[in-house]
Amino acid sequence: MYDHYAGALYGVVLRIVQSKEYTEEIIQDVFVKIWNAIHQYDSSKGKFYTWMINIARNTAIDYLKSKGFQNELKNQPLPDFVYNSAELSTANNSSDFIGFNNVLKGLELDKQELIDLAYYQGYTQNEISEKLKIPLGTVKTKMRNALMKLKDLLKDYQ
Repeated sequence: MYDHYAGALYGVVLRIVQSKEYTEEIIQDVFVKIWNAIHQYDSSKGKFYTWMINIARNTAIDYLKSKGFQNELKNQPLPDFVYNSAELSTANNSSDFIGFNNVLKGLELDKQELIDLAYYQGYTQNEISEKLKIPLGTVKTKMRNALMKLKDLLKDYQ
């Protein structure tokens, strides 16, 4: 299972945490969670791959929001933080392990931003509404439309 799915899961986690070091730690946690929760997978609700991607995504977002990670960011010496930030920005722009960036380009820019905020940065719809200064109902409608469009694009993509 690791040989077949590690690359794709690594790409999803790296996109969210933007650090190779943290990604490797999180991938370990993801596979342990998958192993321990395999009995919870229900094929009638979706594909196994999608189930694993959701576990990886949620684990990465939980890690970013954890107090330990936040404290670690605060305690980094300035040169390390600057070095990591430069490395992260190039990794974020150049790595696309599952080809999803091409699919996202099929959406309008505002919908791409919503998907990025919600699925890669872990914002809730309320937080997105506050951050973008648009009504919550608008966020919900645009997010639903974006997800429906993505569903159509993914059908064509395969």
